[in-house]
Amino acid sequence: MAALRDARRRDRRVYTRSHPLLFALLAAVRRRPVARAGRAVLVSGTEEYREALTRIPLDRAAAGTTGGVARELSGGGSLFDQEGGDHRDTRRAVAGDLGAAGVERLRPVGRTVLARRLAPLAAGRPVDLVPLARELAGATVRALLDTTADPSALAEAAADAAAAAVRDHLPGPRLPGTARAAAKATARLEALLADGSATPTALRAMIAVAAVNTTVAAVPRAAAWCADGSLWEQAADDRLRPALVDELLRVTAPSPLLPRVAAADAVLGGCPVRAGDRLVLVARHAVGADREPPDAHRPAPVAVARLVFGAGPHACPGARLALAQLDDVLAALAPYRPTVVASRVDRRAALPSWRRLTVRATTATRPLTESSA
Repeated sequence: MAALRDARRRDRRVYTRSHPLLFALLAAVRRRPVARAGRAVLVSGTEEYREALTRIPLDRAAAGTTGGVARELSGGGSLFDQEGGDHRDTRRAVAGDLGAAGVERLRPVGRTVLARRLAPLAAGRPVDLVPLARELAGATVRALLDTTADPSALAEAAADAAAAAVRDHLPGPRLPGTARAAAKATARLEALLADGSATPTALRAMIAVAAVNTTVAAVPRAAAWCADGSLWEQAADDRLRPALVDELLRVTAPSPLLPRVAAADAVLGGCPVRAGDRLVLVARHAVGADREPPDAHRPAPVAVARLVFGAGPHACPGARLALAQLDDVLAALAPYRPTVVASRVDRRAALPSWRRLTVRATTATRPLTESSA
């Protein structure tokens, strides 16, 4: 238990040092399933969170929501701001690449990055998992979107776009020029992806933003939990690792808040909701990340853990890829039983993240190869 307390203490720093106002907000509402603050309704209860996503009509393009930012930056039509038939058609267009067969096609790309990036551990040298996560995300998105863009440039542009735009969802002062910087970063990202694909460039850009930023947020934090919380034995067990992946994504909740706007009057957990009210859906609390540490032997129900991906027809289409990707990362790291030797919070990132998370092996092992992954 002491190890898990240490792991939680380190992970809390990505909130308290990079998003202190966000963390204060989360702490203030964590014991109330639904709480109103002016025209905002903060939703932390598991069932209330699910109900808000599946039963309450939502304004998908409202300012300050994920869809609203997508429409502002890309001109709309990018899945995140769509509803009804348009959303179904767009989602169907990307479903094949993110389904079971598509994910298996992508996994060797990530495994190649892992084999090369983690090889220094076998020689006793440290590895920073943040640039590893960036390259992993960039290379995977490059293959997913079938683009010739450089993976590092792709990841950097996606991170810059999110840092300038997504932070607009979070509580706290807005820096001057944020909208202009976001538009410039998104234009740079779209330029990298404008290579003749039949898929609209705006959709490709927003997929890249979502995939890169959640991967860079989740992977180093998950590894730190394993290192600090003595979870490498679970990560090394092929039978337990899938449950551990769900548990680590549950406690890291890479997108801790889902900002939405109600499109009609409703009642949520006994609290009246009016059309136009801002809904702040606290994924971190809905899945119990603040209460229960990760444990593959006693995991949360999958239906609860995967609420970090949303719920209903607008749930994240990349959930299967995220689960497979983290499974491969844990399988590659587990033989080394790495420990964290240095960490620094990223105060600029759109999502709570590490800027540096350096690990060193505690066991000698042969380097991972692509064929052994």
